[in-house]
Amino acid sequence: MSPINRTYAPVQALVDELARCGMRHAVTSPGSRNAPIALTIAADRRIDAISVIDERAAGFMALGMAKASGRPVAVTCTSGTAAANLAPAVHEAAQARVPLIVLSADRPPELREVGAGQAIDQIKLFGSAAKWFVEVGEHDPGRATAVHHRVLGCRAYWTAAGDRPGPVHLNLSLREPLAPARERTGLDPADWSGRDGAQPWIVVREALPQAAEADLQTLAERISRSPRGAIVCGGIAEEVAPAVVRLAAAAGWPVLAEPTSGVRCGGHDLSRVVAHYDVLLRHEGFAVEHAPDLVLRLGDTPTSKSLRAWLAGAAQVLLDPHGAWHEPTREAGTLLRASARATCEALVGLLEPRGVTPNTGWVNGWRAADAAVPAAVAEAPEPCEPLAYTAASGALAADTIVWLASSMPVRDVESFWPAGPERVRFLSNRGANGIDGTLASAAGAARATQSPVVVLTGELALLHDLGGLLAARRAGIDLTVVCVDNGGGGIFDFLPVAAVTDPKLYREHVATPSGLDLGAVATLAGMEHRAAVSGAEVREAIAAGPGLIEVRTDRSRNVDVHRDIYARAHASL
Repeated sequence: MSPINRTYAPVQALVDELARCGMRHAVTSPGSRNAPIALTIAADRRIDAISVIDERAAGFMALGMAKASGRPVAVTCTSGTAAANLAPAVHEAAQARVPLIVLSADRPPELREVGAGQAIDQIKLFGSAAKWFVEVGEHDPGRATAVHHRVLGCRAYWTAAGDRPGPVHLNLSLREPLAPARERTGLDPADWSGRDGAQPWIVVREALPQAAEADLQTLAERISRSPRGAIVCGGIAEEVAPAVVRLAAAAGWPVLAEPTSGVRCGGHDLSRVVAHYDVLLRHEGFAVEHAPDLVLRLGDTPTSKSLRAWLAGAAQVLLDPHGAWHEPTREAGTLLRASARATCEALVGLLEPRGVTPNTGWVNGWRAADAAVPAAVAEAPEPCEPLAYTAASGALAADTIVWLASSMPVRDVESFWPAGPERVRFLSNRGANGIDGTLASAAGAARATQSPVVVLTGELALLHDLGGLLAARRAGIDLTVVCVDNGGGGIFDFLPVAAVTDPKLYREHVATPSGLDLGAVATLAGMEHRAAVSGAEVREAIAAGPGLIEVRTDRSRNVDVHRDIYARAHASL
């Protein structure tokens, strides 16, 4: 490494170690104080660096990259409120277990709390959301400082990625020179070199925890004594589908698979996969008649309110490699801290030799009920949100990422997207469940994976992240955005507030229709604008390539449309 000057050299060592550890993507935002960090990252050929002007969008773009790639991604910004704008992405990363590395520039100590510009208190700025915080400090240039920064880079990378992944925050106080002007004396390149062979200073080898044999035997015995059991799969980072469906076959259980689990769609055996559990469990009689003996849960708790109510009365075993308490029902009796995939595979090995006689009527009842829902959805009047959000089912190219905005899109997809053999990947920011950062996160996923990305969103989530849409345009990232414009926040119409509030006040302060022309938004973002009414038109618009696809619906009818679908599906039960 060729050190530039006393300000840049420690940053160069830090970034070099991040790249040696495996970091391949980073996002920078402009500024003078963080110029040494941004320029060092941008100059490293191992790192794909994207410049994003708005720090909030920058944070979410880095988050999308990290979520899609599974690797830590760095985001850097200048001092002051620039760093505060990263908070939404940092909190989402903490809740959703996404490895993020924040490299915030800061003023040196003598310029803090004296009225200097762009100086706020950045010490532990993100509170408990940061998995690890370091005030990097200042050090005299030399070998000891180089080693310190190299170890710091390794520890930041492996801490973000290891155990329960999450955000790490390094706050760097940087003095002049902030420009990359070469310092002619006092910096020996040998002092700043890393290990031979481009190896990281420290390599951390970490394996997902394995369940103890006694715990596996106990769980296998419980499963074999529970003919009316079920596997519930929520969003999970592990690839679990093949192991889960084999376990379901060995146990004779259905699999209630939320889209982001990776189990609802794919080339694996789908014969026991139930997609429309949210619709089925809204029927009180069905829910009571299908009360389970035991539920094995993998991943985060799905969004479905009816599923959560059904789980609340069930004996549950949670599989989680990080031992996370993702258990809002508070009814689970066992939390097994172990790899979900490895545990499922081990259970298959224990159950298959036992020759468990499956309760075929139990699984067949779930599957028959599940099969009746698509017809009930298909009869909905167009345009409507359930048909708009599920129109692409079975029509997407292999390896497409479907990014789901919070509120109605993620709920409608969970309720109505059918199981199928298509190899698509569903992603969503469901850690903190905010609508912010939807477009920026999707753009980050597109950049990190080079996969086509289809975003399903309402207009409020889209307008909330116009900065992300503009950041994608500036970075040359193509997105296909299906936006349902129903004149406000449709999800609020399902809540009690809609029925008991003055209609005018409700419309202005809760539903908040924007009235913004989405055609103008498309022009601003350099995207082709296409209008669609029917599901068939949505599919055709998606097939035409990247662009902003607008589907206008009537929010006043949306609640009734959903109720009618439920009624038709329940009638078949």
